[in-house]
Amino acid sequence: MLNGYNLPRDSVVLGLARGGVPVAYEVATALGLEFDVFLVRKLGVPLHPELAMGAIASGGVRVLNQEIIDELRIRPDDIERVAEAEGRELRRRELAYRGDREPATVRGRTVVLVDDGLATGASMRAAVQAVVQMGAARVVAAVPVAAAETCAELEAMFPALECVCPLTPSPFYAVGLWYREFGATSDGEVRDLIARAASLRGDVGHPRAEGAGR
Repeated sequence: MLNGYNLPRDSVVLGLARGGVPVAYEVATALGLEFDVFLVRKLGVPLHPELAMGAIASGGVRVLNQEIIDELRIRPDDIERVAEAEGRELRRRELAYRGDREPATVRGRTVVLVDDGLATGASMRAAVQAVVQMGAARVVAAVPVAAAETCAELEAMFPALECVCPLTPSPFYAVGLWYREFGATSDGEVRDLIARAASLRGDVGHPRAEGAGR
């Protein structure tokens, strides 16, 4: 999927937890690059949590879908309530997945953000914005399948972003329809893949460079 993109050897592949982690692990292993997990949490509309009104990501980044917020007349205090709850879950997962291991350094590196697919793109927007704020030198968003309009919106929003997606079916409907198996990825699977990747690279942790990381 990423052959021909001239990725530097010190590039890092970050899997958006949880669904993007197994895909990212395979990408990182195939390319021989460092792998880590990146936490993004969807902000679901109250009473309709499957509909995203935004997302938050590691590093304190928040992205809101103002069109949905305005259309559904979602109140600011409802947004804050959902964001606070999702923030607690994000911090819990950071600790559960990585323990005392430092996150991969982002600053000055090429970062490949991988998810299992793009529907609304809220999670990927939050992730891209987060790693840009953290000082990534180059950002590539890579997914197996996506809605074509979502890829176009991402590239318009982030002109320097490289969006890699081999399959953009129309009509799109949902990410899960384009997988033979689309079961939920568990916390245990995420931890196992992080540990397996570290073992393959001979790492005992990701040291944080001064002024770098997340």
